[in-house]
Amino acid sequence: MQTKLLLTVGAGAIAAVLSISTALPISAEVLRFSNVSSMNSAASDGGIKALSTAAAPLSLAAGQNGLVPSAMLVITPNAKVAQPTYQSWMSSEITAAWAAGYRGQGATITLVDDYSSNSFFSGKLDNGVQTLRHGGWTRLEASMIAPSATIAAKDFGSGTKVALAANGLNVLNLSYGMYASSNYRLGQIGWSAQETSIIDYARNGKAVISKAAGNDAVAVGAANSAQNIDFLDSALIGTQSAIFVGALSKNGTTASPASLASYSNYAGSNVSVQSKFLVVGVEGSKTGLYGTSFAAPVIAGYAAVVGSKFTKATPTQIANQLLRTARKDTILGYDVTKHGQGEASIARALAPVSIN
Repeated sequence: MQTKLLLTVGAGAIAAVLSISTALPISAEVLRFSNVSSMNSAASDGGIKALSTAAAPLSLAAGQNGLVPSAMLVITPNAKVAQPTYQSWMSSEITAAWAAGYRGQGATITLVDDYSSNSFFSGKLDNGVQTLRHGGWTRLEASMIAPSATIAAKDFGSGTKVALAANGLNVLNLSYGMYASSNYRLGQIGWSAQETSIIDYARNGKAVISKAAGNDAVAVGAANSAQNIDFLDSALIGTQSAIFVGALSKNGTTASPASLASYSNYAGSNVSVQSKFLVVGVEGSKTGLYGTSFAAPVIAGYAAVVGSKFTKATPTQIANQLLRTARKDTILGYDVTKHGQGEASIARALAPVSIN
């Protein structure tokens, strides 16, 4: 069965239509899409069309979504980066981390994302405008935050198990969601080997999981206006080493605190989400890139940077260190139900001599 999914990437941007193939025991239609940014707009990530409301067992088989993956796993070591370059969209705290020698060395960041579709859009993270796929942008962003980390790119259409590096800290970045009707329950979702492995790593603390919270302006785990739920969010709630990442409209300071971006999902009333929810600035006015898709790679990069100091720490300890050291004084009207633990602070996360 072929289903057309329209991913609108914002006002003034080109709408991309992906052909999605699904294998289901019934005629329910399954949709999978990345948290594609809205360019020159603060709009949410795309419209979801033609979802079935039948409450039957549902297979979210990522390997059958009509995408033709490129290389399943592409490793790029960045250990020889001489001098990282600070960009104005970054938190100013990152420069002190780099100067102290903490640049992500010894960590592997695997970005599960779109590297094979025909959807491209323009933005600017460094000195020039580029036109890249969604995965190209998230990969570039994470590598700029943690320039000495090893960067691995896995197409989110592979359907196969996500491999972890044998040595050092593993960090996974998930700037996408897997949505189905709210009539389904989590126990009815049939995951592919890809998402099964991700959920298992989060449950067992095998990797730091940086999950984009979503762009529907609802609580993590709640239905959006179309009555669809990101069930990948739902599956990660309560796990050891997953962090949900929301977007602030800018990097906050005590002199100029930041507000939650209008599109960003928020922590909500579930204490299991509140305790694992962070926010970071997404300065789309500078980059042309909006959405929690571009908040998650910052946290993925921060996790690698923290891991390059605390080399014996487990993924769960690294995640907890980022969570416990987040700032509340840089957020306008801080509220745990909106902002979770607060704005991530790489300076505070690196401050201790040791962590446990």
